[in-house]
Amino acid sequence: MKAVFITGGKQYYVVEGDEIYVEKLEVEPGKTVDFTEVLSVGDKTGTPYVKGAKVTCEVAKTGKQKKIIVFKYNPKKKYRRTQGHRQPYTKLIVKKIVG
Repeated sequence: MKAVFITGGKQYYVVEGDEIYVEKLEVEPGKTVDFTEVLSVGDKTGTPYVKGAKVTCEVAKTGKQKKIIVFKYNPKKKYRRTQGHRQPYTKLIVKKIVG
């Protein structure tokens, strides 16, 4: 079964067994998380959410992505700033879709 749900301000299209990376959730690895903000399940769509639908996921791990470099400069002004950033994430495994 296929579903579209919302977490972290983004929409994710998933099928049971998928592994997805989402914005960091305050859940320990090994625990399960239920998402009830489901936009569609199979052929059903809701306005705005499908009633009684949920996506159950298991938290596989949390971590940080690779570092990106943020470099700012103004030409001819001797202005340069370098900054790094590592975005935190949570890896989820979709276990069950109810709808």
